[in-house]
Amino acid sequence: MANLFFVPQNIITGENAVQMSMQYIRGFGKKALIVTDDAMVSLGNMKKLTDELDAIGTKYAVYSGINSEPTHSMIDAGVGIYQGTGCDFLIGIGGGSPMDSMKAIAAVAANGGSIKEYTGKKLEKPLPPTVTIPTTAGTGSEATKVSIITNTDTNVKMLLSDPRLMAALAVVDPVFTLTAPPGVTVATGVDALTHAIEAYTSRKAFPLSDIFAVSAVTKIFKNIYEVYTNGSNREARSEMATAALEAGIAFSNASVTIVHGMSRPIGALFHIAHGLSNAQLQGVCLKYLKSGAIEQLCGLAKAIGVYRSGMTAEEGADAFVSATTGLLQRLNIKTLQECKVPESDFFQNIPKMAEDALASGSPGNTRRTPSKEEIMALYKELWEEGVKKA
Repeated sequence: MANLFFVPQNIITGENAVQMSMQYIRGFGKKALIVTDDAMVSLGNMKKLTDELDAIGTKYAVYSGINSEPTHSMIDAGVGIYQGTGCDFLIGIGGGSPMDSMKAIAAVAANGGSIKEYTGKKLEKPLPPTVTIPTTAGTGSEATKVSIITNTDTNVKMLLSDPRLMAALAVVDPVFTLTAPPGVTVATGVDALTHAIEAYTSRKAFPLSDIFAVSAVTKIFKNIYEVYTNGSNREARSEMATAALEAGIAFSNASVTIVHGMSRPIGALFHIAHGLSNAQLQGVCLKYLKSGAIEQLCGLAKAIGVYRSGMTAEEGADAFVSATTGLLQRLNIKTLQECKVPESDFFQNIPKMAEDALASGSPGNTRRTPSKEEIMALYKELWEEGVKKA
């Protein structure tokens, strides 16, 4: 079977990547719309970028209104700023939310209408040049053809997927991740781990996506606890930044599966950050999918060094599941209860969440394909896991 493999047109990685990127950015247009959030301004990350833009004489406008997971109204507002200030290309700097928002703004600016109309829509017109600069090691949005935007009218997270959403330039400078606090570091790091595991176990996986997925899983297992406990370790931060990029490339090509399908409704209804809800779900979903992905999970056990000579494939898969759940415990992932999710609201919304998860299409990529009833049972199990930890 033939497979088409997507990556950004250009990728620059390593320290001083932003400085190197200017030789490309100067040719993208006369004025950039920088899409970001207020934290990037207060942490000084914006200034690192704008100083470089000033040095090459490139003008810019700043839209720093992406201060939560992106909604359709944020995107429509950003389109207005882009068009009203005479911009002709875009830069997204921050976590997944600013980068996803930047891609969505670019799509609407080029193709018209409102982002609410874009679910399942093919982008007919090319986007203006786009630049992605991640400041966390997790979402992989810098290297994906995906954008996730919440339609607050329907409380549904819209999954937009189109090759035109791929950035013209991804700039992965680990210096920016040094400002991420431990909680964000863990949530985004496990998000990257989820991307890589799901890409490798997806029905849509193929050899090129597997290369990136396995490399990402290996790097994350080696480095995530270190960056959680010692965030100033530049080498470990660099490894995590590369892993997040690799995981983004992997899942953008092979797609995600059950965790992401179940995660999006939690985020839409209870406003839990995407990376955190993925981290919360990883354990229960990994145990669920194991029977359908024994060979793949055994392969990951070998990659991270927990497979032992003489193990059966199932024992290897069990070893990987055990290693992953043990890692999640050491990383102190916040539970639904710790995120102040009301029990009655959660259980009342389980049928809707299950329906929305299935409607996203992601669970259908799982090698053990779940029914609505099984997804509902997993949501209940997730709640009970939180009760046990309390």
